[in-house]
Amino acid sequence: MERSREIADFLRTRRAAVAPELAGLPADGRARRVPGLRRDEVARLAGVSTEYYTRLEQGRAGRPSTEVVQALARALRLDPSEREHLADLLLPAEHAARRAPERPQRVRPGLHLMLETLAHVPAFVIGRRTDVLAANRLAREVLVDFDALPATRRNLARYYLLDPQARDRVGDWATIAAETVAMLRLEAGRHPDDRRLAELIGELTLRCPEFPAWWSDHRVLRRTHGAKHYVHPLVGDLHFSYESFQAPGDPDQTLCVYSVEPGSSTADALRLLAGWTAPAAPAAPTAT
Repeated sequence: MERSREIADFLRTRRAAVAPELAGLPADGRARRVPGLRRDEVARLAGVSTEYYTRLEQGRAGRPSTEVVQALARALRLDPSEREHLADLLLPAEHAARRAPERPQRVRPGLHLMLETLAHVPAFVIGRRTDVLAANRLAREVLVDFDALPATRRNLARYYLLDPQARDRVGDWATIAAETVAMLRLEAGRHPDDRRLAELIGELTLRCPEFPAWWSDHRVLRRTHGAKHYVHPLVGDLHFSYESFQAPGDPDQTLCVYSVEPGSSTADALRLLAGWTAPAAPAAPTAT
């Protein structure tokens, strides 16, 4: 991924999303050829020259100061995920220095044990590129049995966007799939030289018809909480709230835990599903 092009496209799409009146700019009588803010307006709001902002948007301004990046984020009214992405794009050396060298990701035994302790709700751990590093039994039942897939195919984005069954099982599939693409865009800003991430993006571009449009809108997202709806072939509709937590010791691992309202139809359905899919108890030894 060419960083200067990525910077240009991200800044262009973000300023196009900001209405001048929301930015507090008075009408100046000039006809607008494009939606959102003009370059000179972003520059004025950020307290930099139009020439400098233009060079910055074109990837020709070198490394700006942290203060300039923060001013741009305010001018463009970026949310926390977008602010993180902008910093990754414009301050790559500073952010890279705070990251450990890439290495194979492993889930600590204690975290594995926690997943199994949460036996009454789906829970799983995702790593870089939305790789599914570990999942408890209910997560494998509600989504897909990641453990049965080859290790290189255990990936949440690949499941949501490429598995035909996901379109039927995931409620509001288009919204969830688009949000997953936004998660990958955030990953690409943090790890621009990740070969496996580039290969995944290439595969999704070729095999998912909706992916190119979602990718080109430069939306970024870090999921922290929300709601999910699945339609399970055995128990029907399942409605969850979820919370995501950064795993201690590895900022690139996220623990995702689904929860249900006590006494709800989803809670009843999960109990049925857990009972139907529970491993058979070992046979008692025969007396001799």
